[in-house]
Amino acid sequence: MASTDVQSDCEVASKTMVASTKTEVLEQSTSPVQEVFLEPVNRAQQIRNNVALFRYLGKLEEKLDELVGVETQGIDRIPEDKRRPPSLINAFFLWFSFNGHVATLPVGVLGPEFGLSLQLSVAAIVVGSLLGSFFPAYCATLGPKLGLRAIGAARYSFGFWGAKLCAIINIIVNVGFGVVSVVTAGQLLSAVSNFSMSINVGCVIVCVIGYLVSVGGFGIIHTFEKYMWIAAFVLECVLVGQAAPRISPETPSSWSGLELSAAFLTFLAISFAYAAAWCSTTADYYCNYRTTTPRWKIFALTYAGLSLSTIFALTIGACVGNAIFTYEPWLEIFEAHGLGGVMGEIYHPRGWSRFALVISTFTVLGSIVAGNYSAGLAAQLVGDHFHAIPRLIWSFLAMLAALILALAGHDSLSTILSNFCSLLGYWSVCFAVIVFLEDQWFRRRDGYDLDLWDSPKALPLGIAAVVTLVAGYLVGALLGMDQTWFVGPIAKSFGGIGGDVGIYLCFVLSIVLYWPLRTIEKKRTGR
Repeated sequence: MASTDVQSDCEVASKTMVASTKTEVLEQSTSPVQEVFLEPVNRAQQIRNNVALFRYLGKLEEKLDELVGVETQGIDRIPEDKRRPPSLINAFFLWFSFNGHVATLPVGVLGPEFGLSLQLSVAAIVVGSLLGSFFPAYCATLGPKLGLRAIGAARYSFGFWGAKLCAIINIIVNVGFGVVSVVTAGQLLSAVSNFSMSINVGCVIVCVIGYLVSVGGFGIIHTFEKYMWIAAFVLECVLVGQAAPRISPETPSSWSGLELSAAFLTFLAISFAYAAAWCSTTADYYCNYRTTTPRWKIFALTYAGLSLSTIFALTIGACVGNAIFTYEPWLEIFEAHGLGGVMGEIYHPRGWSRFALVISTFTVLGSIVAGNYSAGLAAQLVGDHFHAIPRLIWSFLAMLAALILALAGHDSLSTILSNFCSLLGYWSVCFAVIVFLEDQWFRRRDGYDLDLWDSPKALPLGIAAVVTLVAGYLVGALLGMDQTWFVGPIAKSFGGIGGDVGIYLCFVLSIVLYWPLRTIEKKRTGR
């Protein structure tokens, strides 16, 4: 009898301990949450164990981790006790390395290239960057809160299957950013050799170096980006200083009336999109911060770092662009060798120019590294078999895709930028609005059950989010876009050159559609 009582007491104590542990884990994760506990099944690990090639790649990754510290975490949620947060100030400086380098300058050059005066170009940059930075800064706060990468967190609105679409788009976004950075770096290295080395060779060199850094993962990236921005900041200040004699702030815009409004709106949309495009990746770099990290600090530091770095680099680009399109010798160099060639001419004397261009090339690595890293993570979210393949393989393929596209399109960088940035903006606005509404409205009371982040049957269906995203593109973007290959009917109303208002239409449509559709979906499915 005594033995039975002792056994019963032990069972009660054991159950009490388990319940207490689960409650503690939930309190650490986020609150409130649904009290649903399912034993997670790592399907990717099972696939890796059963497929010889995947098993070999996994062992290779583990061996590299032992030798050089390659990150093996992948997209799996990082529990509170395994998080290794970097310094909080990194949340500010990180963006100066990601955005404040010379590969951002070509975006600023587009303002004068569109025929805007320097004053209007800077005005569009400031307004667009301040508005666009809000979205990625908010999305960044989900990293510490959930311990998930950006697209992994999006599963709580897009669902298990809808998030796959987001992952594919995110890969395209990161590869596209990579193309811009690789081409710019290739131009710089070509200018160092006085154009005896082709841009293609320069592109290959920076791709290889960028990939090797990105393989190191979260810790190395944070350390690398913490200091690399300093060189970029100093060199760009020197660049605009040496270009100052050729900058003409008094030069008026090439347009007037409705066409001037169209050019301004289009460049404003590009500036907005360049900042907002980070919304589907910011959480990737914050998921190691503790849950107890104040959300307002993460938001404020990210917003300040992203907006200021974008404004700084784009304004330098606009100043250089103004000089290029008002000074004929520089315009000829720009048309023959791109921005890298012009920078080689601006920096003087020749010895200093070569040194500055080489160091500037290394600052571009910040963007290339970020693109490779986030593209590799997004690829793992496409499916369980993709998840079973180590991130370093996907990062390599993303680097290879960016290199091939850079080699094919380095002579059309301005066209690629103007079209690509706007397309990024449409997607970014829809994605950010959906994630924001889900977090602030639909999850405010129910919270997140973090045990279910990888459970297809427990996550939302994602119909509301996918329909909102697709409708934003098919209705908002198509009506308001102004691209070389298509000008929407609303964009045409601004005159012959058209004015891109697709981003603003996407924003309104996403708000109008997601709330009622998600309400219906949740009421019908309970998820």
